[in-house]
Amino acid sequence: MSLETDSIFIAAISSNAELMAELGRTSKKPARLYSTAIPLPDDKADNEPVPFVIVSLDGLTNDQTTKDDPYESDSDQVNIGIMVAASNRAKLATLAKMIRDTVHQYMMDNETPVEDYQFSAEAVQYDSLKPCYWQVLVYQCDVINQTNNDNDEQD
Repeated sequence: MSLETDSIFIAAISSNAELMAELGRTSKKPARLYSTAIPLPDDKADNEPVPFVIVSLDGLTNDQTTKDDPYESDSDQVNIGIMVAASNRAKLATLAKMIRDTVHQYMMDNETPVEDYQFSAEAVQYDSLKPCYWQVLVYQCDVINQTNNDNDEQD
């Protein structure tokens, strides 16, 4: 499950109807919430309207703090990046806070393999070519390695 942790964050963000409306969801079109990248040809990428959010799995490391299993432990350290882009600085701050609050509430209310996480945020950036403001929210997650747990149950 660790390799699919980004899908948990997409589900968390999708659970907030107000946030989805902010990201452009209507009855006729989906929200501008993407996994890994915006699925457009490069020549159209600069034309994606803001606001939008891209959730990415930015790598993981198996937590080898115990010697119970010589190969892999039961948990992974997973890095999730959530890029938030908006038309102005105030809108960016509002969306970033909505996402942060929504993810926190989702993790509190739902049983997921994410046991814990540390939150941080990168610097606010400005892209003059688009133009837009953007920021990456960073989640360093302790995630139960489901595959390893499944192997333990078979022993």
